[in-house]
Amino acid sequence: MGGCAGSRRRRLSDSEGEETVPEPRPPLLDHQGAHWKNAVGFCPRVLVSGICAAGSFVLVAFSHSVGTSLCGVVLASISSGLGEVTFLSLTAFYPRAVISWWSSGTGGAGLLGALSYLGLTQAGLSPQQTLLSMLGIPALLLASYFLLLTSPEAQDPGGEEEAESSARQPLIRTEAPESKPGSSSSLSLRERWTVFKGLLWYIVPLVVVYFAEYFINQGLFELLFFRNTSLSHAQQYRWYQMLYQAGVFASRSSLRCCHIRFTWALALLQCLNLAFLLADVWFGFLPSIYFVFLIILYEGLLGGAAYVNTFHNIALETSDEHREFAMAATCISDTLGISLSGLLALPLHDFLCQLS
Repeated sequence: MGGCAGSRRRRLSDSEGEETVPEPRPPLLDHQGAHWKNAVGFCPRVLVSGICAAGSFVLVAFSHSVGTSLCGVVLASISSGLGEVTFLSLTAFYPRAVISWWSSGTGGAGLLGALSYLGLTQAGLSPQQTLLSMLGIPALLLASYFLLLTSPEAQDPGGEEEAESSARQPLIRTEAPESKPGSSSSLSLRERWTVFKGLLWYIVPLVVVYFAEYFINQGLFELLFFRNTSLSHAQQYRWYQMLYQAGVFASRSSLRCCHIRFTWALALLQCLNLAFLLADVWFGFLPSIYFVFLIILYEGLLGGAAYVNTFHNIALETSDEHREFAMAATCISDTLGISLSGLLALPLHDFLCQLS
């Protein structure tokens, strides 16, 4: 009897132990469903970005009025903005190192665009022929997404930078365990606002950097004209654009060499750059265009460094749960800075033209 009772107690104990063991997780149908939703969601986005890019080339190439040209510019802006927020959000699903490659690629795209337009027009092609020759670029964008990019897998996004990130203070303190990337859609409005407030330390300097550099590009480039050179006014402007993009490309590709956490310093230096070039437009004290070449190259270096280090720092200092939202929210920085600079730079440009 005692043996039977002991046996029953052991069976009961075993059954109780079995009850405490967590049940095996159900098949990852929900995960697969979320994967396909994400894939489909990014696929309209990428298609729209590519179509808008192609439409912008065609509209501007065949334009015979300012209104049509402006519509082409709007399409290009939609393509650029939608593509940036889409792919930067997508970096949350991959190792953090992809941010460096993304920044380098966008910097290289600007340089390639400026160089190709400069080279093809100086080689004798008309602006229309040059623009139409660029229609292969949107096709490459679509091909890279649908054919080249691999599906993101569940993985540790830290990699070789994990040691560096562990020594830093997180933007948002939380006691809850971190979730995997891709859950930003489940964040409440209060959580999003809390994350956004933590991002302001990086958003505000990037807005200032973009405001200053696009104030230079939109308001001062055309007025920095030198007559003691063989370059025409249009050629000088194209060289300014090319050198600016070269600086952006170099600094956006520099993340492996140097990291800058305090991007406020870059914002201050870019504002000083703006003040110096504005003073030259007003007083005309620079004796040679080559001084302007160096300053514009430096301007691009500051802008590219601010961009790549801002997103790199955010990737290091945000949790997996918040990273996708943080990347998308920070994309407003360049758009806001460029828009504000346009509102002020264009009237100032007209005013300075009237004085001269």
